[in-house]
Amino acid sequence: QVQLQESGGGSVQAGDSLRLSCTMTTLVCGSYGLGWFRQAPGKEREFVASINRDGGSIKYADSVESRFTISRDNDKKTLYLQMNKINSEDTTVYYCATDRNTMTATLSDPDYWGEGSQVTVSS
Repeated sequence: QVQLQESGGGSVQAGDSLRLSCTMTTLVCGSYGLGWFRQAPGKEREFVASINRDGGSIKYADSVESRFTISRDNDKKTLYLQMNKINSEDTTVYYCATDRNTMTATLSDPDYWGEGSQVTVSS
């Protein structure tokens, strides 16, 4: 069984920083590509960032590049998303996911998802 669980969400003011974490319950989960997505009610799911198995290849959405940093610690089986210069557009639920079909940073069809972590940004 592959399980992912996000943590670190909360309420922040615009311009502040926040770090999300995603822990995985199995070792095999850490052997594949991982990513962060976000989705607001009534909106389509949006890609945020992704990373390959060893952290050597990273992708970012244009909206977060230069502000967010994705990283992983395979020994701790944890995925991170460092969010800097947060703005109101970042207010939504964030999900971590893995795609067992790839070891790269391109997650075409993630098959395991976390429950989500709410990030609320105030002015």
